[in-house]
Amino acid sequence: MANVIKVTHEEDFHKVAAHIVASLVQTSPRAVLGLATGGTPVGLYRELIQIHKQGLVSFAKVKSYNLDEYAGLPTEHPASYRTFMNEHLFNHIDINLENTHVPDGQATDLDAECRLYDEMLSEAVIDLQVLGIGHNGHIGFNEPDDSLNPATHVVTLLEQTREANSRYFGSVDDVPAQAITMGVGSIMKARQILLLVRGADKAEIIHRAVTGPITTQCPASLLQLHSNVTVLLDAEAGRLFQ
Repeated sequence: MANVIKVTHEEDFHKVAAHIVASLVQTSPRAVLGLATGGTPVGLYRELIQIHKQGLVSFAKVKSYNLDEYAGLPTEHPASYRTFMNEHLFNHIDINLENTHVPDGQATDLDAECRLYDEMLSEAVIDLQVLGIGHNGHIGFNEPDDSLNPATHVVTLLEQTREANSRYFGSVDDVPAQAITMGVGSIMKARQILLLVRGADKAEIIHRAVTGPITTQCPASLLQLHSNVTVLLDAEAGRLFQ
């Protein structure tokens, strides 16, 4: 059973999320973090930067592994997830960039890159995995399907997902058709999972993921099988929870 936390004020949402992450790093300076991109964790990263600047937490010994990256998108592209992480977090804290890992979407052999990423993950247990949830219940880029790949793999993005991400590009046609994503199996190996959900448009899917049947047609529902999940909701996303 997930620990569901509803937060009324947006500012408190980001502060609670940052407190969970910062507390782990304070007690375990060599923590391994699984990180996510998109609009939802931006506030979390902003708060972590402030906590770091206040001298309350150091990321000098932390390692991080990101969930995913677009295939074929140059690393320096404004919408690449490496650029996102550098601009929203890494460039503003004392983390060693060599300890930050994002799949290489420009690899000439994407399948080989997936295997390499899995090898790295096999050598590091993620202490805390930060997640968001897609409108269709995807986590990472693990889209709804009859079965899910447990390992890092190349995925063809659904049109709904490309449309949702088109706000970061000129148009939906500019959104890459494929991405590399950490598999559900790797996500589930994390010691702790923090699922961040904001907005009224996510209310129904997060309620389904937490209280509905466990099914690969809603990948986030598989988190019900994990023993240590915190679901942090803002008021709108949590409107279906009592």
